[in-house]
Amino acid sequence: MDLEKAPREGCAPRVAARTRPAGPPARPQPEAPEGCLTVAIRVPVRIVVLVLVVPVRMAWDALVVTGRFLNDTLLRPLGRALLWLGRAVLVWPFVALWRYVAVPLGKGLARLGHVHVLVPLLWSYRYVLMPLGHALARAGRGVGTALGWAYAHLLTPVGHAVMWVLRGIGAVLAALGLGAGTALAWLVRYLVVVPARGLYAWVLAPVGRALLWCGRGLAWLVGRVVTGVGAALYWIARILFVLPALALWRWVLTPVGRVLAVVGREVRDALGHAWRVAGHVSLAVGRFLGTLVRWILVEPVRWVYRSVLTPVGHAVRDTVWRPAAEAARGAGRAVRQALAAARETVRQARADVRRTLFGEPGRPVPVARREPSGREARTLGSSTTALTKD
Repeated sequence: MDLEKAPREGCAPRVAARTRPAGPPARPQPEAPEGCLTVAIRVPVRIVVLVLVVPVRMAWDALVVTGRFLNDTLLRPLGRALLWLGRAVLVWPFVALWRYVAVPLGKGLARLGHVHVLVPLLWSYRYVLMPLGHALARAGRGVGTALGWAYAHLLTPVGHAVMWVLRGIGAVLAALGLGAGTALAWLVRYLVVVPARGLYAWVLAPVGRALLWCGRGLAWLVGRVVTGVGAALYWIARILFVLPALALWRWVLTPVGRVLAVVGREVRDALGHAWRVAGHVSLAVGRFLGTLVRWILVEPVRWVYRSVLTPVGHAVRDTVWRPAAEAARGAGRAVRQALAAARETVRQARADVRRTLFGEPGRPVPVARREPSGREARTLGSSTTALTKD
């Protein structure tokens, strides 16, 4: 048993391995040694592939960046606009047509069909067809009962009588023709059956056996000939076609295929390696170009915006826009006050004209309320309530 404790790492708890493992520890498999052909092919192939792949990867990354920019700035808003336009032109009219035309029309047609078609059909079935069917069924049952009585009490006795008569006639005819039948059977036996048996036993059977034996011998001979010809053709085809093809496969195609497999594997690995290296190169070039654009265009524009345009804008805002806004707000307040005064003057003039033409308006007559207000309301602890007070 393994009684050694596992090494302690950091703050991990101490674990003691006190049980035997399920099997022997797996040994790392040694990598297969690479041949000189693989090593000789790898370096030039990777160099050539790297030279060829770097421009392609850079062009691909440029296309990806351009596509993302176009997608974010042009294609996606255009797609959303086209989607909204398609909904406005195609979906919403059909939805409105379905909701406000087709559905009410369908409900109306269903109501008309129910009232003018289904209800009359149900009424005719219930009060016309069903009683008529019951009547026909009763009539059919009566006819069937009558036919059954006629069959049982009329046709069956008549049939039994006819069969009894026919049986009697057959018995009489059999008694009359017994001797003639025996003579005819004896003639058939000795004139037809006995000669036919002799012909089959002494002529047809030996001839059939002889023909069967000749056929078996001919079949055996043909089989031997076919077997010999097939063996000859097999060896001819093996010598002329199979052995050369086997030699070609073993000594030419297999080595060439192995070399091509090594070359293809190295080209595949070189393409993957070159594509990853080209990605790092393209990333570095992109970062360099981005930094260059930022220092040439973005930083000067940012500095101009922060150092020049922002102070100028603040100055224009403080010296021009704010006084102009204050003046505009003051003018607006004055105009609103003037309009309010004018409206009040017009309202007073209209009230004076109405008072002059129609007199003072009548004041509403106060209505006696059930509940008293003020000091006459109910009070706790008093025997006098509002309903009994004079």
